[in-house]
Amino acid sequence: MALQRLRSLYEDETPVAHRFRYGLLIFDLCTILFVVVTTFFPRTQWVEYVDLVLGAVILVDFVIRVLIEKKRLAIFLRPATWADVAAVLSFLAPIAGEGLGFLRILRTLRLLHTYQLLTRLRQDFDYFRRNEAVVLACINLSVFLFVMTGLIYALQYGVNPEITNYADALYFTVTTLTTTGFGDITLTGMSGRMLSVGVMIVGVTLFLRLAQVLFRPLKVRYECRRCGLILHDADAIHCKHCGATIHIKTEGSV
Repeated sequence: MALQRLRSLYEDETPVAHRFRYGLLIFDLCTILFVVVTTFFPRTQWVEYVDLVLGAVILVDFVIRVLIEKKRLAIFLRPATWADVAAVLSFLAPIAGEGLGFLRILRTLRLLHTYQLLTRLRQDFDYFRRNEAVVLACINLSVFLFVMTGLIYALQYGVNPEITNYADALYFTVTTLTTTGFGDITLTGMSGRMLSVGVMIVGVTLFLRLAQVLFRPLKVRYECRRCGLILHDADAIHCKHCGATIHIKTEGSV
């Protein structure tokens, strides 16, 4: 009976379940904010206490997700699952020894959980439905930015004197992402070079994709009166699904 109630909270379409899942999202965002802020201050005992509490919540959430999953092995094929595993390990790291404390920053991987609410966001927010392409592009870029910044901080803190807090790692990520590359901060070692390559290749691609969606969207929203297809090419004059003539408003060429 208890397992059934938990499954209802995580999977059903009731108002209580929706509020619960939004609460989990807020918890994830607050956890990430806590991780980022605490990188600017010396690690104290109260931080470890908060770590323990947050870690316990994430661990309970993870166990519940595994228990309510019908195909339990399949859950370990999801990126969000490994984000949870990394988050739990990061909380246990201080217990295992300060040498593993850098894993705390890997909690930023919990940003991947934002993707689990996309269906609900479409139903609840008209703005999201009308601007889904832009919002998703921003989410993709933000997730990549935070995850890569977290990995850079985790791997470079303590070995690279130029990376002393999360802001330094974020500064490097953004300057690399925008191809500015001032050169005042560089990553050291083979892992640092590979991370730089990853930021340049994947990050610049995502950045260009976001710019394209913002200034020249590939698809526009116009509901076909015959078949109901909503997304069409910006220059389309016929519906690709049924062939009906469509009239998409354009500003014309300059």
